[in-house]
Amino acid sequence: MARYILRRLFTMFLTMALVSIIVFAIVEIAPGNVARNILGAYATPEQEQSMQNQLGLDRPVVIRYISWLFGSDWQAERVVGYPLKEITISEGTVQKYRQWWAVDQQGNLIQWDVENGQLIRMIRQADGSVLKVDDSASWKVDENGRRYFWGIDNANRAALWVEGEGGIEYRYEYSGWIAATDSPLDYIPLGKGLIRGDAGISLRYKRPVSEVIARRFTNSLILAALAIAFSIPLAIVLGLIAGLNEGRFLDRFISVSSLVTAASPDFATGILLIMIFALWLKLLPGATVFMEEFAVLKNPKLLVLPVLTASLVEIGYVVRMTRASVVEVMNSAYVRTAILKGLSKSRIIFHHVLRNAMMAPITVIMLHVNWFIGGLVVVESVFGYPGLGNLILNAALYKDVYTIEACSMILIALAVGTQLIADVIYAAINPRIRYN
Repeated sequence: MARYILRRLFTMFLTMALVSIIVFAIVEIAPGNVARNILGAYATPEQEQSMQNQLGLDRPVVIRYISWLFGSDWQAERVVGYPLKEITISEGTVQKYRQWWAVDQQGNLIQWDVENGQLIRMIRQADGSVLKVDDSASWKVDENGRRYFWGIDNANRAALWVEGEGGIEYRYEYSGWIAATDSPLDYIPLGKGLIRGDAGISLRYKRPVSEVIARRFTNSLILAALAIAFSIPLAIVLGLIAGLNEGRFLDRFISVSSLVTAASPDFATGILLIMIFALWLKLLPGATVFMEEFAVLKNPKLLVLPVLTASLVEIGYVVRMTRASVVEVMNSAYVRTAILKGLSKSRIIFHHVLRNAMMAPITVIMLHVNWFIGGLVVVESVFGYPGLGNLILNAALYKDVYTIEACSMILIALAVGTQLIADVIYAAINPRIRYN
């Protein structure tokens, strides 16, 4: 079993690597423009080019993938010539953000900027303030006689300044988008890479992807856990009842009802439930509006309709699978032998039928756990639920590749992990199963 688990874990990491490459390629060729999404529909080509350059999106896709996976700080260190260090700045008790600095020979944290054509070194002080000093002696000369300098700017990027050839950088401030002169001509956005726990900065939310996903994943986890806790036991019981009453009215009623719920689209089921419980009966809210971080825990009514919508489809699938397995087991030779021996009905059901009939439903249940976490895009969109599925949809529409990649890695780990759990459960239910 241990060797089997190790092989499955190796398969999981290999699958994650292949999917990450495919996702990067799909996002690259998909229509859409991140720079235009950020700047707005009336952005000029020059503004788009500037934003693409600042975000590092004009770098080759292979380099961007390597940077996302292994980090870009080691690449920047080669051109900057100083070791780099990331620090976390806290404002109050909640707000935190990260900053990249170079470390000089004296151990000072330094960044650079160009003001009025002069290269300025910014040295971080112990109290968090910055001391600005002239650093014109650090200009370097290339083969064409141009004076240039690679350094770390104040926006977490390695930046290339060329004396007398300042670029135009578009920044968003309170007054709107402004054009800043004396800006770098090239950038390398800094990050540690997924291998070191840094999934990058979300292009849409301008925050670390890990922070963006954490709350959404928790919300989806709450929704999925409640939906599973409600739907799976109920579906197994109904499937068992239908299978034990094959051909009777109860079996036909449960089978037809499960077929209807399984065949009904999620959005149609959600809208119908909203009309009944929110508009007509006015018993439950029709949308999950989060006024605070833990709104669902303080107001459980927000979860009732999303959980019910997600559960109905799952109940239909599991009921039909359980019923078919129970019918097959009931017609097996060993069950007929147990009946002829005079064993009680309850003993036959719980010791012979249920254990063997659960093999197929377990596969369906474990496959749908992954769907419950990331596949609830329609359910979350109908109710405005801020979960992982809704996040993936918005990230795809925005071409937020780093968020899409991180979400994909979570879903792959869930898919492989749940199947591994299913295999372990198989071995526990049926001792004849052995994995080598």
